[in-house]
Amino acid sequence: ALKALEQEFAGKIKCIYIDPPYNTGSAFEHYDDGIEHSLWLSLIRDRLELLRALLRDDGVIFVQIDDNEQPYLRVVLDEVFGRRNFISSVVWQKKYAGKPDSQFFSEFHEYILVYAKHIDHARINGMPRTEQQDARYKNLDNDVRGAWASDNLLRSEPRDYANYPIETPAGKVYWPPKGTSWRFTKERYAELFADNRIWFGDSGGNMPRLKRFLHEVTTSLPPSTWWPHQEVGHTGEAKKEILTLFSDVEDVFATPKPERLLHRVLHIGSNPGDWILDSFAGTGTTGAVAHKMGRRWIMVE
Repeated sequence: ALKALEQEFAGKIKCIYIDPPYNTGSAFEHYDDGIEHSLWLSLIRDRLELLRALLRDDGVIFVQIDDNEQPYLRVVLDEVFGRRNFISSVVWQKKYAGKPDSQFFSEFHEYILVYAKHIDHARINGMPRTEQQDARYKNLDNDVRGAWASDNLLRSEPRDYANYPIETPAGKVYWPPKGTSWRFTKERYAELFADNRIWFGDSGGNMPRLKRFLHEVTTSLPPSTWWPHQEVGHTGEAKKEILTLFSDVEDVFATPKPERLLHRVLHIGSNPGDWILDSFAGTGTTGAVAHKMGRRWIMVE
């Protein structure tokens, strides 16, 4: 199927998400998950090469896996995409409660390996700022520029040009602690002080800190590599979503992914109108979420 797509879609897919068999040795109702290790590697490698050809130059691929094959998959991805094009290894908290019958450790997470086709051209979206993140910005001195938050004025390494005394409005003098230095030269500090961007606390005698204004920060933040179940869902949530759609079916797919997880993947990796591809489509959650988000999508199952 991927080979058949190549003629029309080579270089056109913005975001690929795949959740291939993890090769755990388990016997699932809908697919075999226990083939010989070298055969699994060959299966994955052949498909990754075809998937890479389908990606746009600014495209990205998200590959979900667990601990069983994660280290080997990472090596295969390095070979096909190039180590330089590795973006991140995301950890998804797929469970919210432990298994009392676990032999050693109770497994809580899976990985999502993220690679670019060309790291210099890759484009991903940040996560929107939350009300909780913005709530830390106050206006303690009624600055006309609005709400701000104070930031550390120190760097964690000594620099001779940034080692000088700072006198507070209350008359207290601070030097950078041993092994540190100020983040700015003496001249730049003077400019910031004159612009009322240094905060010495309510009393005017605290260690100086830098004022960062809310209107100057970006509206989004880089995605985190830790995705807790509270933010992107868990396996139990995913099964409930499937049962909501197919309440009269007892034999539902054993390993669905929650819609919130796919929403985050597609938000980061694509924009409305982009082409999305999932070649291990399973329950089709990727296509369902892509459709709701205004993306064009191709599912292969």
